Amino acid sequence: MGLYSEEGSLRPNPPFDFAKSVDFLGMFPPMREDQTLSELSMTKAVRVGGRAIVFQLKPTGTIKMPGLKYTLFADHPFSRGLTDVVIDRISFFLSLSDDLDQFYRIAINDSNFAPVLQKLYGLHQVKFLTPFECACWAVLSQRNQLSAARKAKQALLERFGTSLEVNGHVYRAFPEPGQLADASREELKVLLKHERREEYLGHVIKAFNEVDERFLRTDEYDKVEEWLKNVRGIGDWSAKLILLRGLGRMEKLAVEKRLLAAVGRVYGRPMTIQRLQVIAEKYGRWKGYWAYYLRTVAGP
Repeated sequence: MGLYSEEGSLRPNPPFDFAKSVDFLGMFPPMREDQTLSELSMTKAVRVGGRAIVFQLKPTGTIKMPGLKYTLFADHPFSRGLTDVVIDRISFFLSLSDDLDQFYRIAINDSNFAPVLQKLYGLHQVKFLTPFECACWAVLSQRNQLSAARKAKQALLERFGTSLEVNGHVYRAFPEPGQLADASREELKVLLKHERREEYLGHVIKAFNEVDERFLRTDEYDKVEEWLKNVRGIGDWSAKLILLRGLGRMEKLAVEKRLLAAVGRVYGRPMTIQRLQVIAEKYGRWKGYWAYYLRTVAGP
């Protein structure tokens, strides 16, 4: 089978350090094995309109004048519309348009946080490739061991994911909601081996199959949070996780033990939720980025 390809370039908002994105993906458990990575490239699959598209990214330029060269691969010819959808997904996934200037201006004056900023300078948030994948992960990881959640996600990917072979490697794209909507409850039960998660996943699939992603990305934070919480199986913590890691909505924090520990280490004293929130408020609408950097520097 012949492959079709298309090349082009992207201009991330500076500063942008592609190597930092690669480092993050290499250590982020939910997505660690979903792509091939090297210092100079990232190759990954996304499902668009029922078919797998593989994209390869390579950095050009510098951290302060960054560029990304992309090559897209498919088993059918590209159209302008298809290319635009994939480029939008790549830009969203790697938060290429995020303007970190104001965040950095606040951070440089925070003596405790400044070393974290120096270490992660140029890191734009790496999201889940789609908010739906993030929502599925939220359900699979609820009250579950990380390894078991990862195994369940891999089982979904292998059973329902669309694949494409590029340069001898098979890349699998996480299913779209419409594809999983056709799966029987029996199939999901066999894969997940957990009745409650299978039920919750069914509700997530149905909800995401009916919602416009533009609403999730752009409408008021509180409206989107309310919509998410109305999906059975998504509580407060899962909603904030999806808003932050699936949609890049940085206005509010998802506070949990790992973040409290990371803040305590960086700020040099035991951390309460109240004390954490006082520090976070200095970052205003950038508090989510502050937390993202803290979690990242703490490691997996």
